[in-house]
Amino acid sequence: MRVETNFDLYILQERLRQARLSFNLALGLIAISTTISIFGIGLLLKGQISQVTATTAGGLAANVVSVCVLKLTRDANDRLDKMAKELMDKE
Repeated sequence: MRVETNFDLYILQERLRQARLSFNLALGLIAISTTISIFGIGLLLKGQISQVTATTAGGLAANVVSVCVLKLTRDANDRLDKMAKELMDKE
C-alpha cells in the first residue's frame, strides 16, 4: 500500500482517527450500559425498586447501547474498507 501525496496521507490519518473515535465511543456506551445495569441490581437488592423496573431499565439500556455500538462499528469498518480499496486501486 503506497500513499502518493500528502493529501492521501491526511485522508488516511483522518479516517483512522474517526475509526478510533467510533471505537472509543462504543466502549464508552458499553461502560454506561454496564453501570446502569449494576446500579439497577444494587437498587433491586436494597428493595428500592421492583424487579420489573430493574429488568426493564437494564434491558432498555442494553438494547439502545447494542444498536448504537453496532451502527458505529459497522460505519467505521465500512469507512476503513472503502479507504483500503481506494488506496489499492491507486497502486
